[in-house]
Amino acid sequence: MSLILTETANHVLTITINRSEKKNALTRKMYQTMADAIFSAKHNDEVKVVLIKGEGDCFTAGNDISDFANREESEHIGETVAFMRALMDCEKPVVAQVHGMAVGIGTTMLLHCDFIYAEQNTRFVLPFINLGLVPEYASSYLLPRVAGHAKASEWLMLGEPFGTKDAYQFGLLTAVVPESELVSTVNTVVQKLVDKPAFALYQTKSLLKGENDPVHQQMNVEFDVFLEAMGTPAAQEAFEAFLKKRPINPEKFK
Repeated sequence: MSLILTETANHVLTITINRSEKKNALTRKMYQTMADAIFSAKHNDEVKVVLIKGEGDCFTAGNDISDFANREESEHIGETVAFMRALMDCEKPVVAQVHGMAVGIGTTMLLHCDFIYAEQNTRFVLPFINLGLVPEYASSYLLPRVAGHAKASEWLMLGEPFGTKDAYQFGLLTAVVPESELVSTVNTVVQKLVDKPAFALYQTKSLLKGENDPVHQQMNVEFDVFLEAMGTPAAQEAFEAFLKKRPINPEKFK
């Protein structure tokens, strides 16, 4: 069974995270598969829109901590970066269909999508601080500009879950829709985008994303700090506690 399903039909590349038994937690191989699919869409004139969604009852639980913690830094970062750069640099409109939980990169990737529709009971969380880590995917740059410094600080420094009301009010979502209407709403928007003239559509996105250079720069800075944070006692304690299914030792979080 493929953990990432890709399908191109009617000028839409649909990427489905297909690991529902693990809440769609992402492994490095899954990241690479998504990166390859998005990159290939760039060179495929038949694709006008990219749609990202999750199978089962969850968009994605973020990184598979077991896969993440058991690999050397140089091994797991490459695939993650490949996906981040592919999505960040995607010239075609990207639509996200979100439901259930969007954890870690499940939330930060939305900052690089163009249309984000979430089912009304969706929960978001940026738990990096609770793992002894720092923000990723230029979220420390983009979130304050989207939501304001105060709300970004709350989301990133407390690392607590928040709902669609906050996510929509502070600019993370395009719209919140009832569960029964999520698929039809997304399909309608995707079709509208497909029907637009391609040159104008892609150039409009390019103009809207005129700040890409500082976004790339901040992502690179974050990764340097992220890798440093992974070597701290706090991060090592968080990973070990997760893998051994035991409480975190608060003494190691000081």
